Amino acid sequence: MTFDTIIRGGTVATASDTFACDVGIRDGRIAALGRDLGDAKEIIDASGRLVLPGGIDSHVHISQPSGPGIVMADDFESATRAAAFGGNTTVLPFCLQERGQSLRQAVKDYHAKAEGNCYIDVSFHLIISDPSEQVLGQELPALIKDGYTSFKVFMTYEDLALSDRQILEVMAVARETQALVMVHAENFDAIRFLTDRLERLGQTAPHFHGTSRPIPVEREATHRAIALAELVDVPVMIVHVSNRDAMEEIRRAQQRGLKVSGETCPQYLVLTEKDMEGLNMEGAKYVCSPPPRDAASQAACWEGLQQGVFSVFSSDHCPFRYDETGKLAPKGRTSFRWVPNGIPGIETRLPILFSEGVVKGRIDLNRFVALSSTNHAKTYGLYPRKGTIAVGADADIAIWDPAREVTISQNILHHGADYTPYEGLHVTGWPVTMLVRGETVVADGALVGRKGAGQHLARDPSPFAKQS
Repeated sequence: MTFDTIIRGGTVATASDTFACDVGIRDGRIAALGRDLGDAKEIIDASGRLVLPGGIDSHVHISQPSGPGIVMADDFESATRAAAFGGNTTVLPFCLQERGQSLRQAVKDYHAKAEGNCYIDVSFHLIISDPSEQVLGQELPALIKDGYTSFKVFMTYEDLALSDRQILEVMAVARETQALVMVHAENFDAIRFLTDRLERLGQTAPHFHGTSRPIPVEREATHRAIALAELVDVPVMIVHVSNRDAMEEIRRAQQRGLKVSGETCPQYLVLTEKDMEGLNMEGAKYVCSPPPRDAASQAACWEGLQQGVFSVFSSDHCPFRYDETGKLAPKGRTSFRWVPNGIPGIETRLPILFSEGVVKGRIDLNRFVALSSTNHAKTYGLYPRKGTIAVGADADIAIWDPAREVTISQNILHHGADYTPYEGLHVTGWPVTMLVRGETVVADGALVGRKGAGQHLARDPSPFAKQS
């Protein structure tokens, strides 16, 4: 038996097992696992390295409209390139429906942005901002049937927040179509109240962003989102959880037997609210929502990852440049209110989790694989094609040097932003070679893949969302 590629001499790890094994690849899929697999057109020496399923980042924002004069720093070319260098082989960006826009047209627009520009595979979530009768009755059910099997609703932001009634209507469609609902849980009215009060007191510097979105704002919205989902009897994913209170709301729901899942992100493991206290507007570089919290919240997020309260670990990559098209709000608007919410992280997500988690003994290698890849594939209808190393799966593989020491710095990254919030963070373990469907995209730290080789993936319904 001959292969297109054999990855030889590495240690393979999945979400459940770790073993010494060679990987034979043919026609873009894993064709054999074992020793002495014979010949191949290409042999990749993985001696001393880890051979892992390619990372899946299921929460990223790319080329997304962000308000007048504000431009997101990454397009699909730069974002998918950076993702590949960060050990990822699939990303799930959001397709944002703007108010008054057809949902179907929004999908067409995002496909046009991605077409011919992606180095790795992509699959779109939908964002529902305008749940009109046409959207709920026709467009959304049809798109779910076409493989867009997850969508996000917001409980905050001026042009995105839905009322409780609207959220219930959208959740009802999800139940009927077995789609998965993702929720950004923050109380919009509470944030507006606190923001207005802070501005009247002249407290407008970036670090007051955190003051305007304290933990109770997230805790209350998380509780309410879970209650709404319970009313409709629909599964729900609470995204980017930042603290113990919100995590405990999810845990209690899980203990009651509700289908509630959670996600956290790197910023809630290694950043704190103090990072937003930089001189002048430097703190704006760390403004995201929910905001980074404190050391106790970091410990709680690790607990959520360790104990399975959080099933996925995503970047919430939402990049802006540190200039007046991005983090420096347009002239005359000096309040934190106008700072775009979001930070870059698509390339640094996995090195941070590996170093802070596996190397420091907080999680084992198999949980790292689950949190970085397998659980994403299972949650969002891509498994077993994606998210594992098994015969028949796509040959999406990340080869890691577990001993490589790197100091994260903007000058080594490949995203479109002009800074990283993780500047100076020392990590151990780094992805060095990535294959997508058997084709090498990054080889020993050098880009060799072809722009446009990435494919769009229609997804099956999430097993998590299937009704019994």
